[in-house]
Amino acid sequence: MNLFNLSLKLKGFPIQETNRLLHQIQSISEDKYADYLNEQKQAIIAFHLKHNPFYKTFAKNANPNNWNSIPVMTKRDLQQPLSNRLSEGFSKKNSFVNKTSGSSGDPFIFAKDKFCHALTWSGIFDRYSWYDINLNTSKQARFYGIPLDKKGYYKERLKDALGNRYRFSVFDLSDFEFEKCITKFKSTTFEYLNGYTSSIVQFAKFLKNKNLVLKDVCPTLKVCIVTSEMLFQEDRTLLETQFGIPVINEYGAAELGVIAFQNSENRWIVNSEDLFIEILDENNQVLPYGKEGRIVITSLYNKAHPFVRYDLGDVGTLSESSTLKKPVLKHLIGRTNDLVTLPSGKTAAGLTFYYVTKTVIEDSGNVKEFIIEQIQINTFKISYVSNTPLYEKDKTNIKAAVETYLEFGLDIQFERKECLNREKSGKLKQFKSYL
Repeated sequence: MNLFNLSLKLKGFPIQETNRLLHQIQSISEDKYADYLNEQKQAIIAFHLKHNPFYKTFAKNANPNNWNSIPVMTKRDLQQPLSNRLSEGFSKKNSFVNKTSGSSGDPFIFAKDKFCHALTWSGIFDRYSWYDINLNTSKQARFYGIPLDKKGYYKERLKDALGNRYRFSVFDLSDFEFEKCITKFKSTTFEYLNGYTSSIVQFAKFLKNKNLVLKDVCPTLKVCIVTSEMLFQEDRTLLETQFGIPVINEYGAAELGVIAFQNSENRWIVNSEDLFIEILDENNQVLPYGKEGRIVITSLYNKAHPFVRYDLGDVGTLSESSTLKKPVLKHLIGRTNDLVTLPSGKTAAGLTFYYVTKTVIEDSGNVKEFIIEQIQINTFKISYVSNTPLYEKDKTNIKAAVETYLEFGLDIQFERKECLNREKSGKLKQFKSYL
């Protein structure tokens, strides 16, 4: 039974229409794709300039025929009541309304018109089909957070039932809870896992300690899809070994949908059907393929709310092999607000610090998970969960690695904890700067 499709239809999302549109877009040839993108870019800008009072004010000098005249918007620009930002004819009642996770530090409520949201789901159906996953019939093991208030909790449980998925809590990653996960996998014909990278990695570490391969426990499994947090190569290797299935990295945002999805060749294929992705420098100039910069995205079909040249807050690079029809995300560096500022004036991605430390820590096999916080310009605290406290030699090795990859003279502090604080969503923010 196509329960997922039915639930979308009942909510007014025209999934059949958007499936047809997606196939039409995908059939456009490479040499005609620039025309398609230009037409959609001009159309969505013209629409918002005519029907969206907020955007008229924000982009008062914009010319739909001159892309360079279109201003870049940030999350800060959108932090005002949603009613101020909706286009004429749209309301909370006739739109899909949700909120961003706040992982960037700038949360806000947004809206998508129902056609746009249905098109997002058409794209997800398409990507998952690359791995023989059907959202209507394939059972999902879901490692996500869940609202703890009664109304929000049962609403998510209902959505899980309609979405043919079973949700495992990411707020308790104890061995006791993971034992219950194993029992559920033994009795359920799950076809794929989906969820936050850090939580799924912890589950894989548990399996490794138990000398178990999940595919042996649940033979119906086909693929694992991780999202919302960075996936390091060492973690991918661990997941593939302990799960016995391919591991796919998904990059997306609540307000935009799937931005990039890895194919079977481990290439991050960017969604160019209903999104337009640019890489910009600090002066909002477009960078060529292969150059690192800010990821800026235009939602080509969202008429309810403008996301036009929207600075997502991430830093990345498009591959030199990219084309307009098939852009490839070469690197996703991390969020712009997760940069390490060092006493010398040097800056680095926060995940660089995390990665260096992670490499040393995981050699011991003792530490389960950890986070890094920048307390002052030269002071960093590493909070970690482990079976036993770190030895002094481990701390010395970590400090030496930091000096090698960043700079000398940094004060590195360590604090062992019973558990780490996660965001309300259940995500684990791996690096945070208080500067």
